[in-house]
Amino acid sequence: MNRLARTGGTAEILRWLAGRAEGWAGLVGPDGRVLHAASRTERAVVPDVAGLMAEAAGALTERGAQTYVLDTGVHTALLFPLSSGDPDSPVLVVVTPRPVAAGLGTLLADVVLPLSLCRQAETLERRRRRVDLAESRGREAVLHLLMTGQLAVAHQVAGALRPRLPDPVRVCVVECAADDRDEVARICADVDGGRSWIVRCPVYSRHLILVMPVRDGDAEGGAMTDEVVAARVGACVVGVSEPVPLADTATGYRQAFHALAVARELPARHARFGVSPDPALVVGPEGRQWADDLLNPLLTHAPRRARDPGSQDLLATATSWLAFSSHATDHLKIHRNTLAARLKLVGELLGLDLHRLADQAALDLALRVRATPAPACTPATACAPGPVPYAPEPVPHALGGPGAEGWVRGLDAVLRRPAVRDWAERQLAPVDGSEETLRTWLRCQGRLGPAAAELGLSVPGARKRLARLETVLQRSLLRPPSARYDLWLALRSRDLPSA
Repeated sequence: MNRLARTGGTAEILRWLAGRAEGWAGLVGPDGRVLHAASRTERAVVPDVAGLMAEAAGALTERGAQTYVLDTGVHTALLFPLSSGDPDSPVLVVVTPRPVAAGLGTLLADVVLPLSLCRQAETLERRRRRVDLAESRGREAVLHLLMTGQLAVAHQVAGALRPRLPDPVRVCVVECAADDRDEVARICADVDGGRSWIVRCPVYSRHLILVMPVRDGDAEGGAMTDEVVAARVGACVVGVSEPVPLADTATGYRQAFHALAVARELPARHARFGVSPDPALVVGPEGRQWADDLLNPLLTHAPRRARDPGSQDLLATATSWLAFSSHATDHLKIHRNTLAARLKLVGELLGLDLHRLADQAALDLALRVRATPAPACTPATACAPGPVPYAPEPVPHALGGPGAEGWVRGLDAVLRRPAVRDWAERQLAPVDGSEETLRTWLRCQGRLGPAAAELGLSVPGARKRLARLETVLQRSLLRPPSARYDLWLALRSRDLPSA
């Protein structure tokens, strides 16, 4: 009995009792609802539990009886409250054939205590799981707020949890077996003394996301937290971002995800990002003006009905979809039909065809520019508005196919800036002889099958080429968040003639 209580809990004890009684055993609530039940023989009779409890209520409550026995002629029902004197306590009900086996009543009296303790332990475990789930969802919500730049709300929600959100931060993505995430999270918290904000990724079941304070040499032997985790957990892979402000958590996550793609190919299973700046940092005031003009219909959108998505919902949806593709449904906790409807509305408002990689890259750049804090005004800029490069009329689209709208002219003006051209050259410098593979893949909208057919390769062969490009570029290409938008912009910038 004690062994069953420790290993199987309430369900196994009831199965054992049903076998000993050669009948039916169950836990019944005071309202007659069966909480747990078990039977071991085909002859077991399932009683009219509601009627039985109604008949036994007087004996068990009004008269304060410790047990109640009811003979039906063929079977005998024995009822034992798990807690005498408590009207809300469940009742152990056993139905056994007549005659009642010798010692069964004593056995049931003895089993009441371990059964009651099992039920209490299981109730506490269910409550603990609900608390853990609530905390996990709370941390996930805080991460989502950070990704969308809502710092004030993120700090308010995080105030009820620990630790406090650090600033500046490094974002770390740990890839491990899905079943090991809880243990790896415990190791991460142990290594850095609980200073990191640890979130189970809602999109990838094998990922943990750590928002770590920027403190060098604060773990074992002076090593960084991420390095220690990679060394301790033999099957994990770790990617880490550059130090970024807390407001740029989304940028840090993209960097860490790209570093993770590199770390998979390294013996140490650990890599840090540090190749080139985000394009949003080099577009200048012209780029900021272009992004504002492109996004203005979305930012000023007012839903016609109260239940329709507003501008903030549409912005969050577009940002999540560009980062996670179809996995945005897991990130945003929405149905795929809701995602499709919102994306259709975003495309209609902005005049974009979101099935095309060129339009996706433009929207991604505009959203990242908007999420990047504007640089402080200096006498050189004098806070004067730059030229407005946005043109409403359609123009030819070199990489995106026919029918592009007027935003292309404005984007081309931004991509001709010297700072952007320098950024593009740094992006593409490692590609060297693989540029044709990259161009073909981007021309095929980042789809592997069509790119393989155009290159004359099998799909696995094309995937291997792109995997080698991931290592060379130190970027993720095959899994979102992908660097394909940055690479499209870099190639577009390189191909444009000088102004």
